[in-house]
Order: sequence, then C-alpha cells, then structure tokens
Amino acid sequence: MTLHFKPAGIPMVDLGEIVLTVEEFEAIRLKDLECMTQDAAARVMDISQPTFHRLLTSARRKVSEALVYGKAIRIDGGNYKMVKTAERKFKCFDCERIWGEPFGTGRPQKCPDCGSINIHRSSEDRDHGRGPGYGARKNDGGVRI
Repeated sequence: MTLHFKPAGIPMVDLGEIVLTVEEFEAIRLKDLECMTQDAAARVMDISQPTFHRLLTSARRKVSEALVYGKAIRIDGGNYKMVKTAERKFKCFDCERIWGEPFGTGRPQKCPDCGSINIHRSSEDRDHGRGPGYGARKNDGGVRI
C-alpha cells in the first residue's frame, strides 16, 4: 500500500517528502481517529504499549514536520500483516439481534434480520477503546486535574 498526501498546487518534484510507515499510520488512526487508549491500540496491533508509544510519537513528529514545512507525506513500507477490521456493535431493540459493522462504513439504516429502524449502538460496544476517564486530563501522578 502506497499513498501520497501533498500540499495542493505544488508539483511533487518541488516538494520534500516524509515517509510514514504503515505501522505509524495505523498508530495515528487508532489513537487519534478511533480514540483508543495506547494499551487498547497496542493490543489491536499486537505490539507492546511502549512500542506503540514510540510509533505514535514518530508518526506525529513526521506529520507535524510535513504540515509545518509543506512537505509531501508518503505512506509506505514497514512490517505489517492484515487482520480482521475492528467493528462497531449494533443492537436491534425489536428483535434483539446484535451484529457488527466495520469502522468507516457508516451507521446501518435498519436491522439486517427484521428491517426495524429501532437500532442503536450495543451497550457492550459503547465508549469503544476510550477507557475510564475519557477526556479528562491527568497530571504525571495520574490524578485528574
């Protein structure tokens, strides 16, 4: 998989380039887009939390450099394996069916079994990856401030 992102209106030959590995890209996606904790995201990627932290720090530094200095970003390379896509769980409140939909596919319009529109995120899936205290800032001692 190779993707490029660049400033509009400037030819690639006139730009510097930052290479973001697929692992770094996935670390940003899980942490910043899916709002997972580092522990949860590390488990999804099947790596240790310290390794995840290093990937995320490196990825954020590279993206920042590209944005600040107007460089292109190429997503390429790295060591990775494709695994089953994470899913969001939904429940039909009429027939009780619970099913999964991959992230990025949008909210289902109706239950795949009974066709009801009385569907909601499953209670077991709410706050996926956010963990306790989501949104609270913590100081170095882990105490909410």
